[in-house]
Amino acid sequence: MQFFKRNRDTDEQAAFRAPQRRLRVLIVDEDPTARAVLARRLSHMNYDVAVAENGFAPLALLVTRPVDIILIDRGLTLLPPITTMQKIRAAGLAGNACFVMIAGRLDSQWAVEALDAGADDHVLKPIDFDLLDARLRHVHARAEKLGALSRHNAELDARIARRAVELGETRDALEALQADRARLVSSIQALHDEIERLNAAQG
Repeated sequence: MQFFKRNRDTDEQAAFRAPQRRLRVLIVDEDPTARAVLARRLSHMNYDVAVAENGFAPLALLVTRPVDIILIDRGLTLLPPITTMQKIRAAGLAGNACFVMIAGRLDSQWAVEALDAGADDHVLKPIDFDLLDARLRHVHARAEKLGALSRHNAELDARIARRAVELGETRDALEALQADRARLVSSIQALHDEIERLNAAQG
């Protein structure tokens, strides 16, 4: 098994680099060796890593431990990888998490199927960890932007709804004022008619 040393920044480079939040990653892989290697490498790359030994395990784990990214290996057998993703989403456990599928070099057609089924991205084995890091952060940043846009749209919808209520209340108040004005005009006209009648009677 090949191991890779973690690249360390110089003190000067680290001082000028903006701190990044540790992204929470869940690895779903039935191969214990591959799972351990991937978890160790991602942990060294400043990820907060959780692991699941099959496609059923995330359904319990995600209830108490939400994540930002879910990595699912092509080799799942107890519960197929695409089904695993779909069950997590159907259970409402994904939140805003991104799904990234891990496929072999000869599994490009399966990767396309996974993307069509709703995966956010895929990576191919053997894994280039620098590329994996870049892609994980990219899909997360994209999800964050989409989430912010969704929240902004929801706020706009709420403001529009409030404005519609306010306009409705203003319209009702205006209609009430117009009704009051009509009654007042009618009362003045009736008073004017009564005065004219009294004047005519005295004349």
